[in-house]
Amino acid sequence: LNPLGIPIRVAIAVWPWGAYLGEEGLTSGIRVRISSFTRHHPNIMMTKAKVVGNYANSQLAKVEAIQTGYDEALLLDPAGYVAEGTGENIFIVRDGILKTPPLMSILEGITRASVVELARVEGVPLKEEPLSRDELYIADELFFTGTAAEITPVREVDRRAIGTGKPGPLTTRLQRQFFEIVYGKDERFKEWLTYL
Repeated sequence: LNPLGIPIRVAIAVWPWGAYLGEEGLTSGIRVRISSFTRHHPNIMMTKAKVVGNYANSQLAKVEAIQTGYDEALLLDPAGYVAEGTGENIFIVRDGILKTPPLMSILEGITRASVVELARVEGVPLKEEPLSRDELYIADELFFTGTAAEITPVREVDRRAIGTGKPGPLTTRLQRQFFEIVYGKDERFKEWLTYL
């Protein structure tokens, strides 16, 4: 299994892609379960690398979620703290404060970084800190971020409604602002876009 000297081959595939977690997921939120699978320990894989091998863990969690009636899975880290979804970073809102796990065993997502910057610019209090499972259950709001997921509200975790069971006001606001940025309607963030 010596990878040294093996030629590098690259394939690029392009296809139309709708809402990754469904149009209804973007508007009404999705149902999520805590996976029985654990996110990799930082010394097991290069967790900052977006490589195919890192996704085997995510695929197992995703299949488990779908087979048990959920839209998506959420993985905990080896210490039992919230890590991320199968292909998304996670944010919660509690008492008006936006919280997200630190970049320990999770992918440093571009959309995550965009939401962190957007929150800073908009004056939304933000903390990057370890989150326990029970903090998810008592969160006022919860959402995923990702290139494919964009900003997708989570309405339920492990059959427990998050807040009112509908996308909350801060989630809705950040999602709306994010789409305005993505579609070039917010001049403050035009450097984030590359027009073709």
